[in-house]
Amino acid sequence: MTPLEDLKQNIHQLEDRIGAVFENKDLLLLAFVHRSFVNEHRDQIDQHNERLEFLGDSVLGLAMADHLYRRLPDHQEGQLSQLRSRLVDAASCAKYLLKLDLGSFILLGKGERLSIGSTKSSILSDVFEALIGALYLDGGISSVRSFIAAHFDEEVEEAIGTPSHNYKAELQDYSQKRFQKPPSYRVVEEGGPDHAKTFHVVVSIGEGDLGKGSGSSKKEAEQAAAYDALGKIEE
Repeated sequence: MTPLEDLKQNIHQLEDRIGAVFENKDLLLLAFVHRSFVNEHRDQIDQHNERLEFLGDSVLGLAMADHLYRRLPDHQEGQLSQLRSRLVDAASCAKYLLKLDLGSFILLGKGERLSIGSTKSSILSDVFEALIGALYLDGGISSVRSFIAAHFDEEVEEAIGTPSHNYKAELQDYSQKRFQKPPSYRVVEEGGPDHAKTFHVVVSIGEGDLGKGSGSSKKEAEQAAAYDALGKIEE
Protein backbone atom coordinates (compact mmCIF):
# COMPACT_ATOMS: atom_id res chain seq x y z
CA MET A 1 0.00 0.00 0.00
CA THR A 2 1.36 3.43 -0.94
CA PRO A 3 1.58 6.26 1.66
CA LEU A 4 -1.23 8.09 -0.16
CA GLU A 5 -3.48 5.03 -0.06
CA ASP A 6 -2.64 4.55 3.60
CA LEU A 7 -3.63 8.15 4.37
CA LYS A 8 -6.91 7.70 2.50
CA GLN A 9 -7.63 4.53 4.45
CA ASN A 10 -6.96 6.34 7.76
CA ILE A 11 -8.88 9.50 6.91
CA HIS A 12 -11.46 8.84 9.65
CA GLN A 13 -8.71 8.67 12.26
CA LEU A 14 -7.46 12.02 11.02
CA GLU A 15 -10.96 13.49 11.23
CA ASP A 16 -11.30 12.18 14.79
CA ARG A 17 -8.18 14.04 15.90
CA ILE A 18 -9.30 17.21 14.17
CA GLY A 19 -12.83 16.88 15.50
CA ALA A 20 -14.49 17.54 12.13
CA VAL A 21 -16.04 15.32 9.47
CA PHE A 22 -15.28 16.59 5.97
CA GLU A 23 -17.86 16.62 3.20
CA ASN A 24 -15.01 16.75 0.69
CA LYS A 25 -12.35 14.44 2.08
CA ASP A 26 -9.99 15.20 -0.80
CA LEU A 27 -9.51 18.68 0.71
CA LEU A 28 -8.40 17.17 3.99
CA LEU A 29 -6.01 14.79 2.21
CA LEU A 30 -4.51 17.62 0.17
CA ALA A 31 -3.74 19.64 3.30
CA PHE A 32 -1.23 16.95 4.30
CA VAL A 33 0.53 16.58 0.94
CA HIS A 34 3.92 18.33 0.92
CA ARG A 35 5.53 19.50 -2.30
CA SER A 36 8.41 17.03 -1.87
CA PHE A 37 5.95 14.11 -1.97
CA VAL A 38 4.38 15.30 -5.23
CA ASN A 39 7.83 15.74 -6.80
CA GLU A 40 8.52 12.04 -6.22
CA HIS A 41 5.03 10.62 -6.83
CA ARG A 42 3.53 12.46 -9.78
CA ASP A 43 2.06 9.16 -10.94
CA GLN A 44 -0.15 9.21 -7.81
CA ILE A 45 -0.94 12.90 -7.24
CA ASP A 46 -0.18 16.17 -9.01
CA GLN A 47 -1.19 18.71 -6.34
CA HIS A 48 0.38 19.76 -3.03
CA ASN A 49 -0.87 21.85 -0.13
CA GLU A 50 0.66 25.25 -0.90
CA ARG A 51 -2.51 26.82 -2.36
CA LEU A 52 -4.46 25.70 0.70
CA GLU A 53 -1.68 27.10 2.89
CA PHE A 54 -1.98 30.48 1.14
CA LEU A 55 -5.72 30.56 1.78
CA GLY A 56 -5.46 29.23 5.33
CA ASP A 57 -2.97 31.92 6.33
CA SER A 58 -5.54 34.64 5.62
CA VAL A 59 -8.49 32.70 7.05
CA LEU A 60 -6.63 32.01 10.31
CA GLY A 61 -5.80 35.70 10.65
CA LEU A 62 -9.46 36.61 10.11
CA ALA A 63 -10.74 33.99 12.56
CA MET A 64 -8.33 35.07 15.29
CA ALA A 65 -9.04 38.76 14.67
CA ASP A 66 -12.78 38.08 14.92
CA HIS A 67 -12.34 36.12 18.15
CA LEU A 68 -10.13 38.77 19.76
CA TYR A 69 -12.45 41.59 18.66
CA ARG A 70 -15.39 39.92 20.40
CA ARG A 71 -13.42 38.62 23.39
CA LEU A 72 -11.68 41.94 24.18
CA PRO A 73 -14.13 44.80 23.51
CA ASP A 74 -12.03 47.34 25.42
CA HIS A 75 -8.67 46.61 23.79
CA GLN A 76 -7.19 49.09 21.35
CA GLU A 77 -6.29 48.22 17.76
CA GLY A 78 -2.57 48.02 18.52
CA GLN A 79 -3.09 45.54 21.34
CA LEU A 80 -5.39 43.38 19.20
CA SER A 81 -2.89 43.39 16.32
CA GLN A 82 -0.04 42.28 18.57
CA LEU A 83 -2.09 39.47 20.05
CA ARG A 84 -3.23 38.27 16.63
CA SER A 85 0.33 38.29 15.32
CA ARG A 86 1.52 36.13 18.22
CA LEU A 87 -1.36 33.69 17.82
CA VAL A 88 -0.93 33.11 14.08
CA ASP A 89 2.86 33.21 13.63
CA ALA A 90 4.74 30.18 12.32
CA ALA A 91 5.89 29.02 15.74
CA SER A 92 2.33 29.03 17.10
CA CYS A 93 0.92 27.21 14.07
CA ALA A 94 3.57 24.50 14.42
CA LYS A 95 2.66 24.08 18.10
CA TYR A 96 -1.03 23.79 17.22
CA LEU A 97 -0.34 20.92 14.83
CA LEU A 98 1.89 19.19 17.37
CA LYS A 99 -0.79 19.53 20.02
CA LEU A 100 -3.16 17.54 17.81
CA ASP A 101 -0.37 15.01 17.08
CA LEU A 102 -0.86 15.25 13.32
CA GLY A 103 2.77 15.20 12.16
CA SER A 104 2.71 11.50 11.31
CA PHE A 105 -0.02 12.08 8.71
CA ILE A 106 2.10 14.44 6.57
CA LEU A 107 3.13 12.97 3.19
CA LEU A 108 6.78 13.84 2.51
CA GLY A 109 9.37 12.98 -0.10
CA LYS A 110 12.22 10.63 0.81
CA GLY A 111 14.68 13.45 1.49
CA GLU A 112 12.36 15.22 3.89
CA ARG A 113 11.50 11.94 5.61
CA LEU A 114 15.17 11.15 6.17
CA SER A 115 15.72 14.62 7.64
CA ILE A 116 12.68 14.09 9.89
CA GLY A 117 10.65 16.71 8.03
CA SER A 118 7.53 15.83 10.01
CA THR A 119 9.11 17.57 13.01
CA LYS A 120 10.32 20.70 11.18
CA SER A 121 8.57 23.80 12.45
CA SER A 122 8.22 25.30 8.98
CA ILE A 123 6.55 22.19 7.55
CA LEU A 124 4.26 21.77 10.57
CA SER A 125 3.22 25.41 10.34
CA ASP A 126 2.48 25.17 6.61
CA VAL A 127 0.36 22.04 7.10
CA PHE A 128 -1.63 23.69 9.88
CA GLU A 129 -2.41 26.68 7.65
CA ALA A 130 -3.35 24.30 4.83
CA LEU A 131 -5.67 22.49 7.24
CA ILE A 132 -7.35 25.80 8.10
CA GLY A 133 -7.78 26.45 4.38
CA ALA A 134 -9.34 23.01 3.91
CA LEU A 135 -11.72 23.53 6.84
CA TYR A 136 -12.79 26.87 5.39
CA LEU A 137 -13.47 25.51 1.91
CA ASP A 138 -15.36 22.53 3.28
CA GLY A 139 -17.42 24.15 6.03
CA GLY A 140 -16.97 27.93 5.89
CA ILE A 141 -15.65 30.30 8.53
CA SER A 142 -17.95 28.81 11.18
CA SER A 143 -16.12 25.49 10.83
CA VAL A 144 -12.79 27.24 11.40
CA ARG A 145 -14.13 29.12 14.43
CA SER A 146 -15.43 25.88 15.97
CA PHE A 147 -12.12 24.12 15.34
CA ILE A 148 -10.10 26.87 17.02
CA ALA A 149 -12.49 27.14 19.97
CA ALA A 150 -12.50 23.36 20.49
CA HIS A 151 -8.73 22.90 20.51
CA PHE A 152 -6.89 26.15 21.17
CA ASP A 153 -8.93 28.22 23.61
CA GLU A 154 -6.26 27.63 26.27
CA GLU A 155 -3.51 29.02 24.03
CA VAL A 156 -5.60 32.08 23.16
CA GLU A 157 -6.35 32.83 26.82
CA GLU A 158 -2.70 32.36 27.76
CA ALA A 159 -1.64 34.87 25.10
CA ILE A 160 -4.26 37.35 26.29
CA GLY A 161 -2.99 37.07 29.86
CA THR A 162 0.68 37.40 28.87
CA PRO A 163 1.30 40.71 27.07
CA SER A 164 4.13 40.74 24.53
CA HIS A 165 5.18 44.13 25.90
CA ASN A 166 5.28 45.04 29.56
CA TYR A 167 3.48 48.38 29.28
CA LYS A 168 3.43 48.77 33.06
CA ALA A 169 7.23 48.55 33.18
CA GLU A 170 7.57 51.06 30.33
CA LEU A 171 5.21 53.51 32.03
CA GLN A 172 6.98 53.10 35.36
CA ASP A 173 10.34 53.80 33.73
CA TYR A 174 8.93 56.96 32.12
CA SER A 175 7.30 58.11 35.37
CA GLN A 176 10.42 57.57 37.46
CA LYS A 177 12.62 59.46 35.02
CA ARG A 178 10.18 62.33 34.47
CA PHE A 179 8.53 62.73 37.87
CA GLN A 180 10.71 60.65 40.22
CA LYS A 181 7.68 58.63 41.34
CA PRO A 182 5.89 55.49 40.13
CA PRO A 183 2.43 55.55 38.52
CA SER A 184 -0.58 54.60 40.63
CA TYR A 185 -3.28 52.13 39.55
CA ARG A 186 -6.76 51.88 41.01
CA VAL A 187 -9.79 49.77 40.19
CA VAL A 188 -12.69 52.11 39.50
CA GLU A 189 -15.26 49.47 38.62
CA GLU A 190 -15.69 45.72 38.35
CA GLY A 191 -18.64 43.76 37.12
CA GLY A 192 -19.90 40.47 35.79
CA PRO A 193 -20.27 37.06 37.42
CA ASP A 194 -17.43 35.64 39.53
CA HIS A 195 -16.28 33.33 36.73
CA ALA A 196 -16.17 36.12 34.12
CA LYS A 197 -15.44 39.40 35.84
CA THR A 198 -14.35 42.55 34.03
CA PHE A 199 -12.08 45.03 35.82
CA HIS A 200 -11.83 48.72 34.89
CA VAL A 201 -8.61 50.40 35.99
CA VAL A 202 -7.33 53.99 35.89
CA VAL A 203 -3.64 54.86 36.08
CA SER A 204 -2.42 58.22 37.32
CA ILE A 205 0.86 60.01 37.82
CA GLY A 206 0.63 62.57 40.60
CA GLU A 207 -2.76 64.27 40.60
CA GLY A 208 -3.90 63.53 37.07
CA ASP A 209 -5.46 60.41 35.55
CA LEU A 210 -3.45 59.47 32.50
CA GLY A 211 -4.94 56.25 31.13
CA LYS A 212 -7.69 53.70 31.55
CA GLY A 213 -8.16 50.09 30.58
CA SER A 214 -10.27 47.01 31.14
CA GLY A 215 -9.61 43.29 31.33
CA SER A 216 -10.67 39.96 32.73
CA SER A 217 -8.10 40.33 35.53
CA LYS A 218 -6.60 43.30 37.38
CA LYS A 219 -3.23 42.54 35.79
CA GLU A 220 -4.70 42.61 32.29
CA ALA A 221 -6.65 45.81 33.03
CA GLU A 222 -3.53 47.52 34.43
CA GLN A 223 -1.55 46.59 31.31
CA ALA A 224 -4.33 48.04 29.15
CA ALA A 225 -4.38 51.24 31.22
CA ALA A 226 -0.59 51.59 30.93
CA TYR A 227 -0.84 51.07 27.16
CA ASP A 228 -3.48 53.80 26.96
CA ALA A 229 -1.34 56.14 29.03
CA LEU A 230 1.76 55.57 26.89
CA GLY A 231 -0.26 56.31 23.78
CA LYS A 232 -1.39 59.65 25.20
CA ILE A 233 2.16 60.49 26.24
CA GLU A 234 3.38 59.86 22.69
CA GLU A 235 0.68 62.15 21.34
